[in-house]
Amino acid sequence: MFSHMMVGANDIEESKVFYDAVLGTLGCKPGILSMNLSDQKRYMYIHEKNIFIITEPIDGNSATHGNGVTVGFSVADEATGDKWHEAGLNAGGTACEDPPGIREGMGAKMYLAYLKDPSGNKICALKRLG
Repeated sequence: MFSHMMVGANDIEESKVFYDAVLGTLGCKPGILSMNLSDQKRYMYIHEKNIFIITEPIDGNSATHGNGVTVGFSVADEATGDKWHEAGLNAGGTACEDPPGIREGMGAKMYLAYLKDPSGNKICALKRLG
């Protein structure tokens, strides 16, 4: 359904360090530099036919995070989710929501771990358990 996901970054190199760390725990190679037609830097992460991009805003204004927006990344298991969370904290991210762990509700059981990247974008690691 989705072709790609993209979030803005105020300090593109700081954000690259963060996403290289968290996405590296999922087996993704470091971001590939791509300049758009307006000369803004972008880093593309391509993994298993999925594309995630961090970019300097095209309009030249500061990147802002969307209130209520979360980008979710699938993890193979809880241990990988814990490594993802730790890598993010060590690379300049901040914890948000509850600590990583299992949540149950509305007939679903899943592992969730939440972080905010250096620009304030909220991301999540998720493993559906039942």
